[in-house]
Amino acid sequence: MKSIQMNKGIRPLKHLGQHFLKDESVCERIVTALNPKLCGYDQLLEIGPGTGVLTKYLLKVEVARFYAIELDTRSVEYLKVNYPELGERLINSDFLSMDIGFLDGKQFGIAGNFPYNISSQILFKVLDNWQLIPELIGMFQDEVALRICSAPGNKTYGILSVLLQAYYTTEYLFQVPPHVFIPPPKVNSGVIRLRRKPDPGPGCDPVFFKKIVKAGFNQRRKTLRNSLKTILGGTSTNFPYSDKRPEQLDFNQFAEIVNCVSKHDAS
Repeated sequence: MKSIQMNKGIRPLKHLGQHFLKDESVCERIVTALNPKLCGYDQLLEIGPGTGVLTKYLLKVEVARFYAIELDTRSVEYLKVNYPELGERLINSDFLSMDIGFLDGKQFGIAGNFPYNISSQILFKVLDNWQLIPELIGMFQDEVALRICSAPGNKTYGILSVLLQAYYTTEYLFQVPPHVFIPPPKVNSGVIRLRRKPDPGPGCDPVFFKKIVKAGFNQRRKTLRNSLKTILGGTSTNFPYSDKRPEQLDFNQFAEIVNCVSKHDAS
């Protein structure tokens, strides 16, 4: 393990969900898994660079523009000193609330050691902007990473699994133990890769699709006939897979429900 000497002036903040990575070999594996040319993007965003451990390697990726988005002003000042080449591409902002208009509507990839407390929210923003994001590689709490890549029929399978798999091929790349972080988290982490599908989307009304998936998993112990009753009304007993529970269906089957109900309502 190639370990990095951390700057003593910066301590990870619990309320920001910070766990600073210190193992350079993990950084190298993350960066090696990126493929901008294959996925068709020339801009790369790092979310939460912290003290720049991963940034050092991401700066070597062959893209036209690299940006580092950091909320913690202490880290921003540290990065300004230690990575002056970032210049204006170091942005002190919250990715969840920031306007990505500065990317001019062009395709971009995302990488990062994401704070545990906002990792799911990051993915929902990715879904809202899937047309612009062909690839994401990130570090997540292992439970979240496994959930994203889970197949139907597993207890870990959930809302994010279905929604993301409608647009992306999800891959669990490798597990990362707690001791490579400062401070060590109480659980393992996992690195995953999302690559946008050639024909992304559920093949139905995406807004209604999201609504159906969320409603189903919000009452995951019930059959879909019962969990979707409120939003489907009279059609709730007459649609495909109504006797199934949500974790038994893949995104295509959820799309079948949406299309069936939409045709019923239109007739």
